[in-house]
Amino acid sequence: MQKYFFVFLFINILFIPCSKAQTKPEFRGVWVATVDNIDWPTKGNFNTEAQKAEFIKLLEMHERNGINALVVQIRPAADALYPSQYEPWSQWLTGVQGQPPVPYYDPLEFMITETHKRGLAFHAWMNPYRAEFTIGTSTISATHITRLHPEWFLPYGDKRYFDPGNKAVQQYVANVVKDVVSRYPVDAIHFDDYFYPYRIAGITFPDDASYRQYGKGLTKDDWRRSNTDSIIALLSRVIKATNKKCQFGISPFGIWRSVDKDPINGSKTKGGASNYDDLYADILLWLKSGWIDYVAPQLYWEFSHSTAPYGLLLDWWNDHTYGRQCYIGLGIYKAGVNRAWREPSQLPQQIKALRTKPNIQGMIFFSSKSFENNPNGWSDSLRLNYFKDPVTIPPMNWLK
Repeated sequence: MQKYFFVFLFINILFIPCSKAQTKPEFRGVWVATVDNIDWPTKGNFNTEAQKAEFIKLLEMHERNGINALVVQIRPAADALYPSQYEPWSQWLTGVQGQPPVPYYDPLEFMITETHKRGLAFHAWMNPYRAEFTIGTSTISATHITRLHPEWFLPYGDKRYFDPGNKAVQQYVANVVKDVVSRYPVDAIHFDDYFYPYRIAGITFPDDASYRQYGKGLTKDDWRRSNTDSIIALLSRVIKATNKKCQFGISPFGIWRSVDKDPINGSKTKGGASNYDDLYADILLWLKSGWIDYVAPQLYWEFSHSTAPYGLLLDWWNDHTYGRQCYIGLGIYKAGVNRAWREPSQLPQQIKALRTKPNIQGMIFFSSKSFENNPNGWSDSLRLNYFKDPVTIPPMNWLK
């Protein structure tokens, strides 16, 4: 009897299901740019069914590669890839700004549904201040905000921008964001690095009139930063009041400030542009204040870069998250541009490095189209190795 008991016990032990090894939660995102038809829809594809099929193909590619979040650009230049009471249909969706899709559909609703159906998160990416992509060649509808309120805009280079110092502009952008958050189950609102535009050598951003009206004794640089701070604080309040579970994320340029300008908090990078001094975006203040839920710095440089090496900036951002989540922006689009980016090990080593940092919770790749040709075999690397095991997205305990 005892012998049969042990045989029975042994057989049952064999069939006890082993608990699956838990994999650390990680954000694995990809940017899907619609401006100028970079990623979707393909330039000239104005057919509704073809657009849907193209997006599903894109989505399935990323799902195979282990991506768990899409960051999709839904407002590239004060226009919309969804029906909006504030802004016209995007020219990059239908060919002519203001013209709805034919046959009619709601692209944002479609994309969210298909993305969520596969268990992926959907972050709605908006450009805050770009209004006319190329002056003179972009199609501008009669209902575009530049036609309705021309006094809100400033030309700079070949583009037209909202005036960030105008409080009516800030409220307008907040209304656009609130409209999306109230009508669509987006997991996050995502802004990129374009606040004040990048400097153009020899050309001054023409906001003197606003500065005279609203400057209130501040230096122009401090006044510009205060304008960016105020819209981020406003958007944070609006998003959370509308849907307390909706996240707010920013993807800044990879250098907050260099040590030559800030010996205490600056990174040991050597000159070049910075968020604080050139784009007037004080990302650290927004993190410290809890105005944003995550930051996704664009670290599109190689380890051996002479002025902004990847490893140095990875360490800097790991030390400056202030309790918020940090996803590193990785430049898969750089494949082949120089010797370092021709090395198949470049991107995998960047992934390995960020995974060693306690305050880094994931990554976002720029951009979707780069994956199609499997550059340097990196799509295979993700699918077969680095993203082989599915993981959940890291929770944000402060949103509970």
